[in-house]
Amino acid sequence: MRHKPFFRWVLTFGFVLFACGMGISTVQPEPELVATRQIDLAVVEEKSDGTCRVRWSDPYAKRTREGAYHCDPTRSSWLKAPNYGDSRGYGQESGFMYTEGPDQGNLEDPQADLKFKNDSDPGGVVLALGILAVVVGLIGGNLRALPRVLGVERQLVRRAAALAEAAGWAAEDYGRAMEAAREAGQQGALGPAPDPELVRALWVLREAGPQAHPAAEAALELSARLTVLLEEAAPAAGLRNRLQAGPSARDAAEVAVAELRRLLADAERDGLQERFAQASVDLLRGQDAERAALAAGADFERDPEAYRRLFEELTSQAAAPVPHGRRT
Repeated sequence: MRHKPFFRWVLTFGFVLFACGMGISTVQPEPELVATRQIDLAVVEEKSDGTCRVRWSDPYAKRTREGAYHCDPTRSSWLKAPNYGDSRGYGQESGFMYTEGPDQGNLEDPQADLKFKNDSDPGGVVLALGILAVVVGLIGGNLRALPRVLGVERQLVRRAAALAEAAGWAAEDYGRAMEAAREAGQQGALGPAPDPELVRALWVLREAGPQAHPAAEAALELSARLTVLLEEAAPAAGLRNRLQAGPSARDAAEVAVAELRRLLADAERDGLQERFAQASVDLLRGQDAERAALAAGADFERDPEAYRRLFEELTSQAAAPVPHGRRT
């Protein structure tokens, strides 16, 4: 299924809204400021939510006025009736009265002014929507990309582990075949009456062919290299491992993953995994001792000199190291 860049479009849309909001806010004229002055208000009636009726003196109309107002419900209880020392039983509040313009003498309502400012600022609304879209795009895109990145690295680590296992098996099987031939050579010889165990052990190596030795050496070297890299790349094998690892371990894991990717590409190009698997199959043919003994005896009778040359080469070679703990 093709990946659809949904969050990329959300991020782009957010940047467009952000730019538009900045532009609207820049060209939008500032609201006109009207002069006010603070006055004392007599609270005639008040509710718990701050809704109240107040009286104040209007010096411009030269009369006492009364109207609805939004008092501060959190102000001191000593300013509320009946605690406030007013002979009429009123409370006390302060507010601002317009001193000029068509609303001269009227009270400024903080709640109405705040709503007006919010409703009359489209640039701020567009800017807020743009910021929200950018945040959603960034977070959503990263969360969506994280499983894909971790999934790719997890698959890479699994492939590398499978290659390391195949290489380890090939090196181990060749080392065991070499060791079996050497042990049989210490017990018997290829004289007029050749030792059957020695012939069978040499037959296994002959069946594996001349390519088994270089394949085993390459397998041993690659297995050792992959084992180290897989340990370093462990944080890349899953989200939990990545979160538990420190910064230095995560950096080392990235380097190890890059090296694993290179080694896997080289191994795939050279067909190493198939070569290792085939070498293991060829080297395990001697497990059926009875059949192997019959095949080895017939092959020895056809070309005994080839067995003697192989045995001489074997005794002159250094013992092949055998990886431990790969098979039971």
